Amino acid sequence: MTTTAAADGAGHARYTYRLRVSSTALAALSGEWDRCRWIWNECAARSKKAYRDQEKCGPARLDAMLTEARSRQEWLREGSSVPQQQIIRDFARSRAKALKDIKARLPVKQRAGMPRYKKKALADPTLNYTQRGFRLKDGRLHLAGGISLTVVWSRDLPADPTSVRIHRDSIGHWYASFVVKTQAQPLPATGAALGIDWGVKETATTTSDDHDLPHPGHGKKAAGKLAGYQRMMARRKPKRGQAASKGYRKAKRQAAITHKKIARQRQDTARKWAKRAVTDFDQLAVEDFRPKFLAKSTMARKAADAAISATKHELINMARKHQRILHLVHPAHTTMDCGHCGARTKHALPLSERTYTCTACGAVSPRDKNSARVMLVRAGLIPAGVDRGRPDSPPGRQAT
Repeated sequence: MTTTAAADGAGHARYTYRLRVSSTALAALSGEWDRCRWIWNECAARSKKAYRDQEKCGPARLDAMLTEARSRQEWLREGSSVPQQQIIRDFARSRAKALKDIKARLPVKQRAGMPRYKKKALADPTLNYTQRGFRLKDGRLHLAGGISLTVVWSRDLPADPTSVRIHRDSIGHWYASFVVKTQAQPLPATGAALGIDWGVKETATTTSDDHDLPHPGHGKKAAGKLAGYQRMMARRKPKRGQAASKGYRKAKRQAAITHKKIARQRQDTARKWAKRAVTDFDQLAVEDFRPKFLAKSTMARKAADAAISATKHELINMARKHQRILHLVHPAHTTMDCGHCGARTKHALPLSERTYTCTACGAVSPRDKNSARVMLVRAGLIPAGVDRGRPDSPPGRQAT
């Protein structure tokens, strides 16, 4: 019925910082990315040929390809071998996952898809360095190949990093994402449990009225400004084969800044709510809800603005960080079951019906509140309702 996830003693976390990139460093990073992008595209071409000819194209062959290419082409040897080796590792993992999905005969829409070519105008630079490819000295980040970057240290690293990812976002800002080993931070026990049901009217409805998360509506608040920038882009859209005008690039950048601000607001709201939930409750029964189908419904825009997946992700991470027990409950029939006696209605309730009335025990409660209580029953956190709870729900999924 449910799966349980709890944090262990240690783990890994990413700490991301803004970078100040000089013109010299920018030219060097662009050169490294051009080499890595060429290697990725070469791997994609060889992988495509190997798949068509039913040949093997594992990491060993790709490593041999890199060695041969660096020996023949001087411009590849001008760059560091560390990010070039790491991009081959990334390609191999992506290809292995795609082949695994194909062998498992998953539907096409659920497959990861084979790695595609990275186009220069569309792909944002991403460079990965292992511990032997970078060092921190006097507050500056020194990469292999003589690249020196200024890091904006907004907070201290808890430990020495094991790897770093240098990437550029859609706005043009550069970031360094360090991977460090972290220790769990357990919180005092409270002896309380919380049931959580996801929705659109309210992002999270819980068994505690004080911990409900109302729909923040960050996207709705910025919709007017975003629509203005998009109209400016539409008026200035260049014809095929022509370079974009300065006005088009400016409007595109402003739209990207607005999108990024909305995403950060959603993440900030989710993190603050998740921290409050794991602080006040030892165990959490969470609906294992995947809102992909909502993207095809009339509620697509409001569902996207609710950011259910992002909120759920932050809650899982926060529970793992503070060693709280989190139960992922399968969402099947949660709106049809009674949270008090476990009886199930004969027909699914329409979305317009917001009050749940049990025909067996006569309990009356708001529809989402009843679903949140069902999460507790299925997770075994309400002993009085476990024996009468429905045991035939599909199995849950492991939290990752």
